[in-house]
Amino acid sequence: MKIAMLVDRYKPYVSGITNYISLNKASLEKAGHEVYVFTFGDEDYPDTETRIIRSPGIPLVDTGYYISLAYQSEARHLLYTMDIVHAHHPFLSGSLALRYCRRRGIPIIFTNHTRYDLYAQAYLPNLPESVSETAMRAFLPTFCRACSLVIAPSAGMAGVLAYFGVDSPVKVIPNGVDLNPFQRIDQVIERSRFGIPEEDVILIYVGRLGPEKNLPFLLRSFSGTAQAYEHVHLMIVGSGVEEENLKIQAQELSVASRVHFTGMVQYSDLPAYLAMADAFVTASVTEVHPLSVIEAMAAGMPVLGIISPGVADTIQDGETGYLADNDMAAFTAKMVRLVTIGAERREMGRKARLAAEPYSIERTTELMIAEYAALAAKFQPERRSWRSRMRRLVDKWFEMQ
Repeated sequence: MKIAMLVDRYKPYVSGITNYISLNKASLEKAGHEVYVFTFGDEDYPDTETRIIRSPGIPLVDTGYYISLAYQSEARHLLYTMDIVHAHHPFLSGSLALRYCRRRGIPIIFTNHTRYDLYAQAYLPNLPESVSETAMRAFLPTFCRACSLVIAPSAGMAGVLAYFGVDSPVKVIPNGVDLNPFQRIDQVIERSRFGIPEEDVILIYVGRLGPEKNLPFLLRSFSGTAQAYEHVHLMIVGSGVEEENLKIQAQELSVASRVHFTGMVQYSDLPAYLAMADAFVTASVTEVHPLSVIEAMAAGMPVLGIISPGVADTIQDGETGYLADNDMAAFTAKMVRLVTIGAERREMGRKARLAAEPYSIERTTELMIAEYAALAAKFQPERRSWRSRMRRLVDKWFEMQ
């Protein structure tokens, strides 16, 4: 099959969605399919992957997003030849998928990766919550009805879509993870690099340092834990717009000597950082399908998170980690417990490693291929109709001009 992945932003931008699409593309290609990524901007970026189709766009400040209302001509004509189009963002890429592909009988799949309402509140704090919810209720149901298939990466996200009025059938298929590098870690970062004694406990967070990640909450909770237990450290792996503010906050909370900022690290080095730590912690409530949590579990670490769609679907409270309410006292109490129960924490890590298995990229790719094949077969009669043939002839005529 010829499969198109439509994304608003791609490499060099770093995100969980970008990593997943790249991994999924490679897995589909390994299975014998021809996969293209259609995106915007960064036209001079030296892609190491094949079949990355970039159209010009106007950069949106420093967000990594580019604004464009159309694909350039060559990209459009290539898109018309696809068997399946899979949109990973609804507003720009999704709208273009409907505009270019629906009337040509090309099936359109949409995966909702993001809590867009919560992102809007994080990046536009003066925006009333009712405004972001109203916008989602106005857009998402109509958009999803126009798609051939809607996918949620977690059961919690399927519930969120229903909350916003999406009445189309929704299938739950997790975003796959390459578990092998995390299950078979060859190297470990030495604790001595950060001046941390071997017997101390390291809590680790991995991800973008952005407003939507609720990191000030995580730092305040760690401050309370650090007061109760002096041999604990917090490792923050990643970079982002909040990095300097978080460093200042660590100073103000008098925990700067025990909070270690690594900055951005190569994805290939991430398993070595995880192997150094004892448990993974996150206070984010915007995760639809927390890839960093699954990677930590695959590395054999229990996880502490807040009860929310995605995170609560992944962590089994008391078995593979702890879940807490979005409340400082409750979250800190669970963090203190995670720090102080050495043997039980290691047993949780063993269970977490096993619980990560269903998220392997091999399994999720098989599930996705089955959906692609079923849709391609279903839409084949429509694509053979005289109307579709006439459109293809017109497309080819314009392509020759």
